[in-house]
Amino acid sequence: MKRFIQWLIGTRQDEENSKDKMSVPQLITQMEKSSDFLRFSYKTSDGTNSYWVNYYSTLCDTNFLHRDILHYVSNQPWNTLLQLKNSLPVEAIEISSDTEVIKEKMLSGFIFIQIGEKDPEGLLVRSSMVSERSISLPEVEYSVVGPKESFIENIDANINLIRRRLNTPMLTIEEVTLGTVSNTKVAVLYVDDLVNKENLQYTLDKLNEVNFDHINDISYVGQLISDHENTIFPLLIDTERPDRVTSGLVEGKIAILVDGSPHAILGPTTLIEFFSSFEDYFLNYIIASFFRIVRVFSVAFSILITPIYVAVLSYHYELIPKDLLNTLVASRHVVPLPPILEAIFLELTIELLREAGARLPTKVGQTIGIVGGIVIGTASVEAGLTSNVLLIIIALAALASFTTPVYKMGNTIRVLRFPFLLFAEFLGLLGIVFCFCILAAHLLRLTSLARPYLEPLYPPRVEDLKDAILRFPISFQKKRPAFLQPQKSNRHVKNAGTRKKDIDE
Repeated sequence: MKRFIQWLIGTRQDEENSKDKMSVPQLITQMEKSSDFLRFSYKTSDGTNSYWVNYYSTLCDTNFLHRDILHYVSNQPWNTLLQLKNSLPVEAIEISSDTEVIKEKMLSGFIFIQIGEKDPEGLLVRSSMVSERSISLPEVEYSVVGPKESFIENIDANINLIRRRLNTPMLTIEEVTLGTVSNTKVAVLYVDDLVNKENLQYTLDKLNEVNFDHINDISYVGQLISDHENTIFPLLIDTERPDRVTSGLVEGKIAILVDGSPHAILGPTTLIEFFSSFEDYFLNYIIASFFRIVRVFSVAFSILITPIYVAVLSYHYELIPKDLLNTLVASRHVVPLPPILEAIFLELTIELLREAGARLPTKVGQTIGIVGGIVIGTASVEAGLTSNVLLIIIALAALASFTTPVYKMGNTIRVLRFPFLLFAEFLGLLGIVFCFCILAAHLLRLTSLARPYLEPLYPPRVEDLKDAILRFPISFQKKRPAFLQPQKSNRHVKNAGTRKKDIDE
């Protein structure tokens, strides 16, 4: 009885879907409402056959259409769509009567050719017009040494940049379509003999669960497949560098590209990776390790220095050396505001200058940032609203936050200062410790594509510490990251080089 009810419900759903589904003539009628949709009839050169051509002029290359398609259609003898298909020396041709396939292909730059005006079947011929900018220098992740290429908005060009660096047939690409209205093409890239199959299946399942009308950028996908929505920490690395993507793929990671977005996302990832610049791998390991330590210290300084200032001045005067205390008292003797309001005023001022500089045109934004910082900082000290010591501290904290290599993690660091400030005002140094415990508990709960976010710190993995806060020599990094659980853990193979002479032989 239960199976019969399920069969009956399924039959009714199929009937409803068939009723809602448009026929090919109805689809053409709907498309003709758009001014850039063209439909016309054409006859062969001998006048024996006629056919109808349907396409979007803004999506198709009209020169290719008239030069390479209509020329062959008009001059070759044919009576059926199969004969017409065989007469065209063009790739990506198919015969279809499925309205969903026809709609998808035509909106991707295909031409739909019918023998009769109302025929439910036609020939789909690819004639896409590609408009793209040239490959340029990375703007967000610029490096002095290393490759100088970045992704662009064309997904095929981006895949080409990756394939040129990974010359292996194991590099596999799976395409999915997201967005009920936009029908955006999304590509999932991985190395088939390295990637963990559970990670891959989890990622594909998360993508299949996406139910949104418009996918405008890779950031949409990153947010929709994220394991945790209620966190300010980025759980997937957003990058514009093909070399960073290929390096992640070789480790066993999964990359996602979106058509129309000049960025890619990599996962699973860890918190430590957001503080390592890809330029570190082009430098000596001693220099790279020093720079990583500087970044970690800078992030801690940027988050904690202002809350410590507020906590010490509000509750813990005894911790300040006598000579420094005299300086602090002298700088604050005309300031009417308590330390918390003074700090929040300057923090918000810095954020306003950042936002103004980011939203204005480049040349104007730089001028506003420099002049605004000097004028407002000097005026606020002279007016007695803030102390010059706190102004220096806020400026150093702002500079320290810029050392974060990944832009989205930099935004997180900027936001984290405010809860620490509030806890420092209410409970002093104990409040800072309490806020840090809450932050640590939150980080322990986070996962990136079902993998621990704090690895290799927790759970502890000694092998992965070789490329964490310190970067060991490349010769020491003989295994891929353990938290990814790749199919092949070893990456250092002796005598693996081959000479061209050996290949020729």
